[in-house]
Amino acid sequence: MRRLIRSLFALAALCLALTAGLAKGQGANYVVGVEDLDYFPIYAMRDKEYVGAARDILDAFAKYAGIRFTYVPMPITRLTSELVNASVDFKFPDNAYWLADLRKGKTIAYSQAVIAYIDGVMVLPEKKGRPLAQFSTLGTVTGFTPFAWQSTLKEGRVRLIENPQMRALQKQVLAGRIDGAYASVAVANHLLEKDLKQPGALVFDASLPHTRSDYYLSSAKHPELIKRFDTWLKANAARVSAIKNKHGAEAGVN
Repeated sequence: MRRLIRSLFALAALCLALTAGLAKGQGANYVVGVEDLDYFPIYAMRDKEYVGAARDILDAFAKYAGIRFTYVPMPITRLTSELVNASVDFKFPDNAYWLADLRKGKTIAYSQAVIAYIDGVMVLPEKKGRPLAQFSTLGTVTGFTPFAWQSTLKEGRVRLIENPQMRALQKQVLAGRIDGAYASVAVANHLLEKDLKQPGALVFDASLPHTRSDYYLSSAKHPELIKRFDTWLKANAARVSAIKNKHGAEAGVN
């Protein structure tokens, strides 16, 4: 009996040692907070799984680094709060300009650019090129900040309409209930072609305010891993580009 007890204690000690070793880095698990939003082909939650170009890129880095990522979906505003409060290990996608008020006074590490994007207005083809003065309603996904439209919105010249789903937002434009939908051009075109089966039914109007920028990986807890990720991105640029091309994550950006 005593031998059994000693064996159990030894097994428990081994488990604790292994756990401590994992926590120190090799094989450790990190929580990546992600947006609970269907923004495919860049990212989406499908059948409770995080999928898309972002997942493939992050998983490839995790395999190289000998760590594991667990992806936890959250509403956009809550996700930023979890990041700045260090309640998640990482956030993707991120950008230092998003919900900037929540970030004031916080130290957050940002990676190099991971995926480039254009956020712009999708309109009916016959309405492309209309003067801004004829634009009265702008749709966006709930929690998104249409930076290029900030001054226009503050002046009250255009009314902002929010919708929690990109698919429903595009349908509002197609039905003529709003003038345009502000979103990622790559995501909007993918939805039109693959989901709504109406390719070209809406088009990007480059004459209206739009933003060109990038998505980044961020962390308030692990700046050293952000640096490792940057080194990996640079060394594996061709592989990362192949992943983005396979998914069409940057379609229409260049």
